[in-house]
Amino acid sequence: MFDRPSPFRPDPRALSEAFDGVAADVLARAAGRAAEPVASAGSPEALARLVAGGVPAAGRPLGEVADELRDVVLAARARTDHPRFFAFVPSPVSPIAWLADALTSLHNPHLGARRQAEGPAAVERALIRWLAQALGLPEGAGGLFVSGGSMANLAAAVAARDAKLAPAARGDGVAYVSAETHVSVARALRIVGLLDRQIRVTPVDAALRMDAHALAAQIAVDRAAGLTPFLLIATAGSTNVGAIDPLPELAEIAARENLWLHVDGAYGASIALSPAKRGLLAGIERADSVAWDAHKWLFQTYGTGMLLARDPARLAASFGVEAAYLDDAGSEGPDFWDLGPELTRPARALKLWLTLQVMGLDAVGAAIEHAFRLAEAAERTVRATPGWEIATPAQLGVVTFRYAPEALSREVAEAAMRRAAARLLVEGFAAVGATRVNGRPALRICALHPEATEADMAETIRRLDAHAREMSGL
Repeated sequence: MFDRPSPFRPDPRALSEAFDGVAADVLARAAGRAAEPVASAGSPEALARLVAGGVPAAGRPLGEVADELRDVVLAARARTDHPRFFAFVPSPVSPIAWLADALTSLHNPHLGARRQAEGPAAVERALIRWLAQALGLPEGAGGLFVSGGSMANLAAAVAARDAKLAPAARGDGVAYVSAETHVSVARALRIVGLLDRQIRVTPVDAALRMDAHALAAQIAVDRAAGLTPFLLIATAGSTNVGAIDPLPELAEIAARENLWLHVDGAYGASIALSPAKRGLLAGIERADSVAWDAHKWLFQTYGTGMLLARDPARLAASFGVEAAYLDDAGSEGPDFWDLGPELTRPARALKLWLTLQVMGLDAVGAAIEHAFRLAEAAERTVRATPGWEIATPAQLGVVTFRYAPEALSREVAEAAMRRAAARLLVEGFAAVGATRVNGRPALRICALHPEATEADMAETIRRLDAHAREMSGL
């Protein structure tokens, strides 16, 4: 077919050299991440030239293109695995996960069904069972790895709809969220067919947790109106402030009202692996389903999420499929492609399995507990810095705060605060997120990296304070 060596399979020496270059770069970065800026624009001019070139008719040397990918394309990004990347929910990736991701990609197993990859399937099934046990879910609980919390929340919403609503009653179904519920949940509910009038946003209490009393009252109103409450979505670790909804009270309401209880634990469920902190999740063991992201607080590369279900047969009832071309590929009992939306799916569990095996549960728990201490250190520094105030106290590695000197108007102080955070990012020392708490602008630190230090927290606040004072004229 080709009049030269196949471009599909490059020269082994060139491929080996490219791999060696990538490995050396990754290892060097792992050792020196703290010295890098938290974000970089790279070379905008070089990137513009590169993407403007399109796709060449004749192939180019592998090493040359690999260098461009590393030095031009991947250089222009936020380093969410940096020890001082405190915005959003960062992804402090372990080099062990990098290795497992590379090995999995190299072998490229298809994990739709057990027969296609017996080894990876055995690992995923065992790890799902172990994670379910860590949450306190009953024997027989199951699930699968998915791309992340968004997909887990979507799949859970589909299963809840199918389990609790007859097709003819879907127009009357009502789901309950809170004002702090993650945006992916609203998207999932719309995808499964709910209209805005079928989604209730329950008020939160002073700690920004779902108000159980307000929820019960709203359910009563909806039932009196002839509607069918069917789904309650609680949060274990809100992205904004790290709040955990009152899971025991919500579980009681769900049981009494025959609601499917889904817990979005994409961020916070990881504390189940910390003996010192797992008690904060009391009540999660009563959930019908749980979303959990390993690429947040379990140190994995992106695309490592889990959906755990009390009764995996409910997932199979929604997603199980039959097709002639799958007859000789499936196994007895539901396969992974019967439990979620994906037919073709990668072996996502292997990198988490390798990380847990190498680190050990004690080290994972200690790393999780370290994040609590970092946020608490940041809170102490804020409280000790004149002109600053705490918006929400440290919880689950998150603290929110704002610049509010008495000598400044709220508008001037808030503008200076945002500009200070932007300056901090430009100078490359740290990334601090901007948010709103109770309707007012605030800054937010989410500190999860095991290699971040309490000194990093103090210096971040010190620099923010210096920038804010300069920009506000104090």
